[in-house]
Amino acid sequence: MAVTTARTERTEARLRPDQKARIERAANLKGISVSDFIVQHAEEAAIRTIEQYESWTLTERDREAFIEALLNPPEPSPRLLAAIDLYNEWAAKSS
Repeated sequence: MAVTTARTERTEARLRPDQKARIERAANLKGISVSDFIVQHAEEAAIRTIEQYESWTLTERDREAFIEALLNPPEPSPRLLAAIDLYNEWAAKSS
Protein backbone atom coordinates (compact mmCIF):
# COMPACT_ATOMS: atom_id res chain seq x y z
CA MET A 1 0.00 0.00 0.00
CA ALA A 2 1.46 3.38 -1.02
CA VAL A 3 1.68 6.10 1.59
CA THR A 4 1.19 9.64 0.37
CA THR A 5 2.46 12.56 2.33
CA ALA A 6 1.18 16.09 2.16
CA ARG A 7 3.40 18.38 0.16
CA THR A 8 4.66 21.44 1.93
CA GLU A 9 5.63 24.76 0.46
CA ARG A 10 8.42 27.05 1.49
CA THR A 11 8.24 30.76 2.16
CA GLU A 12 10.77 33.29 3.35
CA ALA A 13 10.63 36.40 5.47
CA ARG A 14 13.19 39.08 6.08
CA LEU A 15 13.45 40.01 9.75
CA ARG A 16 15.31 42.68 11.62
CA PRO A 17 17.80 41.21 14.11
CA ASP A 18 15.61 42.23 17.08
CA GLN A 19 12.56 40.56 15.53
CA LYS A 20 14.49 37.37 14.87
CA ALA A 21 15.87 37.29 18.41
CA ARG A 22 12.41 37.84 19.91
CA ILE A 23 10.86 35.09 17.75
CA GLU A 24 13.68 32.69 18.59
CA ARG A 25 13.24 33.42 22.31
CA ALA A 26 9.47 32.92 22.14
CA ALA A 27 9.86 29.65 20.22
CA ASN A 28 12.44 28.46 22.76
CA LEU A 29 10.10 29.31 25.65
CA LYS A 30 7.35 27.21 24.01
CA GLY A 31 9.80 24.41 23.27
CA ILE A 32 9.17 24.41 19.52
CA SER A 33 11.25 25.27 16.48
CA VAL A 34 11.31 28.78 15.07
CA SER A 35 9.69 27.45 11.90
CA ASP A 36 6.86 25.78 13.84
CA PHE A 37 6.39 28.93 15.94
CA ILE A 38 6.15 31.15 12.87
CA VAL A 39 3.75 28.81 11.05
CA GLN A 40 1.54 28.36 14.13
CA HIS A 41 1.22 32.07 14.84
CA ALA A 42 0.92 33.12 11.21
CA GLU A 43 -1.91 30.63 10.73
CA GLU A 44 -3.69 31.86 13.89
CA ALA A 45 -3.38 35.45 12.64
CA ALA A 46 -4.64 34.42 9.19
CA ILE A 47 -7.71 32.72 10.70
CA ARG A 48 -8.49 35.78 12.85
CA THR A 49 -8.08 38.13 9.88
CA ILE A 50 -10.36 36.04 7.67
CA GLU A 51 -13.00 35.85 10.43
CA GLN A 52 -12.87 39.63 10.89
CA TYR A 53 -13.47 40.22 7.19
CA GLU A 54 -16.13 37.53 6.78
CA SER A 55 -18.31 38.19 9.82
CA TRP A 56 -20.17 41.03 11.40
CA THR A 57 -20.53 41.80 15.05
CA LEU A 58 -23.68 43.76 15.77
CA THR A 59 -24.67 45.63 18.87
CA GLU A 60 -27.86 44.42 20.51
CA ARG A 61 -29.76 47.40 19.07
CA ASP A 62 -28.42 46.78 15.55
CA ARG A 63 -29.17 43.05 15.80
CA GLU A 64 -32.77 43.79 16.83
CA ALA A 65 -33.20 46.28 13.97
CA PHE A 66 -31.77 43.76 11.49
CA ILE A 67 -34.06 40.97 12.67
CA GLU A 68 -37.06 43.31 12.64
CA ALA A 69 -36.28 44.33 9.05
CA LEU A 70 -36.05 40.66 8.03
CA LEU A 71 -39.28 39.68 9.76
CA ASN A 72 -41.22 42.81 8.82
CA PRO A 73 -39.61 44.37 5.76
CA PRO A 74 -40.67 47.93 4.98
CA GLU A 75 -42.63 48.75 1.85
CA PRO A 76 -40.41 49.74 -1.09
CA SER A 77 -39.87 53.48 -1.34
CA PRO A 78 -40.92 55.46 -4.43
CA ARG A 79 -37.22 55.76 -5.43
CA LEU A 80 -36.76 51.99 -5.23
CA LEU A 81 -39.92 51.39 -7.29
CA ALA A 82 -38.66 53.88 -9.90
CA ALA A 83 -35.29 52.11 -10.01
CA ILE A 84 -37.03 48.76 -10.51
CA ASP A 85 -39.04 50.23 -13.39
CA LEU A 86 -35.87 51.63 -15.00
CA TYR A 87 -34.12 48.29 -14.65
CA ASN A 88 -37.06 46.40 -16.12
CA GLU A 89 -37.12 48.79 -19.10
CA TRP A 90 -33.37 48.37 -19.60
CA ALA A 91 -33.60 44.56 -19.28
CA ALA A 92 -36.47 44.43 -21.81
CA LYS A 93 -34.40 46.42 -24.35
CA SER A 94 -31.31 44.25 -23.75
CA SER A 95 -33.01 40.95 -24.51
